[in-house]
Amino acid sequence: MNDNIATEWTVLNDAHEALRTAVRGVAAGDWDRSTPCAAWTVTQVLQHAAGDQLGFAAFITGGPGPSEDPFAPSGTLSASPSAVAEEAMKASADAWATVGEDVQEVAVPVPPGKLTASFGVGACALDAAVHAWDIAVATGRPSPLTPELARRLMPVAAAIVEPLRAYGAYAPALGAEDGDDDVAALLRYLGRRPDWTA
Repeated sequence: MNDNIATEWTVLNDAHEALRTAVRGVAAGDWDRSTPCAAWTVTQVLQHAAGDQLGFAAFITGGPGPSEDPFAPSGTLSASPSAVAEEAMKASADAWATVGEDVQEVAVPVPPGKLTASFGVGACALDAAVHAWDIAVATGRPSPLTPELARRLMPVAAAIVEPLRAYGAYAPALGAEDGDDDVAALLRYLGRRPDWTA
């Protein structure tokens, strides 16, 4: 691929903006609040989300991954929340910018280990967007996960989530309910209650 060409992945940009919005909306005293991710605080969800973005970047570039296990977040940040989020999102966005839209196999840190570019970047975006929702609802903020973004992410979720449930990354899917919009449908598929409150 020509080094002067960067792929613009709008789904990842939108997911990163959702995560950015969620992190900026957290008040100073809310980082220890409970979240929809059982047993994790808001800080730990941020650490996990940042670690996952760094993981995707590392699989693409061969560079360093997260400094700690994203599935066992310490709850102690190495920098400000915004700095942690921005560093991870930049690494992810920069890595994906080097991947062409028509690439058929991209190394990814989710089963089966390789996905087409569009599904791989979608998996990365799904992670950021859903954890943006986790952080926002845990702190009483409006959901930054829009129906349009959820609609774009649903096919990706349907393709990758089932194997991840075996590892505990997602809870069992919840049944649909009358009145569900695209956000609720995605959340229920991922094992989350759309009406969750702290």
